[in-house]
Amino acid sequence: MLERLEALRKEGLEKIKNAATEEKLQEVRQQLLGKKGHLTTILKELGGLAPELRKPIGQKANEVKSAFADFIEKRQNEIIAQKSAAGDDIDLTRPGIPVAEGGLHPITQMCYDLNDAFLSMGFEIFSEDDISSEQFAFDNLNFPPDHPARETMDTYWLEGTENKSGTERLCLRPHLTGASVRYLQKHGAPARFVYPGAVYRNEATDSHHERSFSQYEALIVERDLSFASGKVLIETILEKVFGRHVNIRMRAGFFPFVEPGFEIDMECLICGGKGCSVCKNVGWIEIMPGGVPHPNVLKAAGLDPHEWSGFYINIGLDRLVMMRYGVDDIRLFRGADLRFLQQFK
Repeated sequence: MLERLEALRKEGLEKIKNAATEEKLQEVRQQLLGKKGHLTTILKELGGLAPELRKPIGQKANEVKSAFADFIEKRQNEIIAQKSAAGDDIDLTRPGIPVAEGGLHPITQMCYDLNDAFLSMGFEIFSEDDISSEQFAFDNLNFPPDHPARETMDTYWLEGTENKSGTERLCLRPHLTGASVRYLQKHGAPARFVYPGAVYRNEATDSHHERSFSQYEALIVERDLSFASGKVLIETILEKVFGRHVNIRMRAGFFPFVEPGFEIDMECLICGGKGCSVCKNVGWIEIMPGGVPHPNVLKAAGLDPHEWSGFYINIGLDRLVMMRYGVDDIRLFRGADLRFLQQFK
């Protein structure tokens, strides 16, 4: 049997070498490795051999099979290269290669939907660089000098600027809120604008937390703006995004850049408020902080807090997408798993 396999190996390699076209090479492949091929016939005989002979002969058969497969692939590449060099590589009768269809990432699609909703209400869309500074990320937003968010446990500071301060101490923006002061310094008030983008925080990841995630902020600054208008704004945006009324609740919360401040929750759409793993069995999902811009923030923007007021919200874009599509793990959005992403074409 070993002699038969060695003879078949030599004969098969010679046939592969002499195959001049892809069609002929395919015929040789079938003769050697097909269901009724020479090697397959020998493999079917293994069951009738003595137990002590099966292992060495099986190993030899696998070696021959691998040799055939490698040599066939090598010969096929040689034939294709020869055709290309001769200018015969284009065959208009052969089926074309299907073009892979792309689609918007679900977070990008949600961002576009929010843009449309806010544009319909007279807002402007603003953007800034991913690299910010201590001045705009913290100082202008009324963060105390000893606030823990300034430490490296939360913020990615750029190497070489750690010992500097203000505009010279650079970081990957830990939130988008600094853009509000930057916009108002340039354009003044009254103003109503949104600013979407990615933010970065040095924290442990789990199904609800990521080191990089998307936020979508909105700010209205006017002389006379009622607090009720801010609540209506939130309800209107969620209704436009989800196509139906969404229950919300506002809880008192502390943030240095707003006074008063609120934690804004929406009813979990996965369980309808009954409680599930996504909402940690409480029936509500925290989606954004909000509130009235702190007087010190307005002063940093060059505005008189006695004359101007407003309303601010910071939408957790990833969590809105989780609600829209019933996704239970935030890490899937940036995991590059095509099986997950192809669902949103």
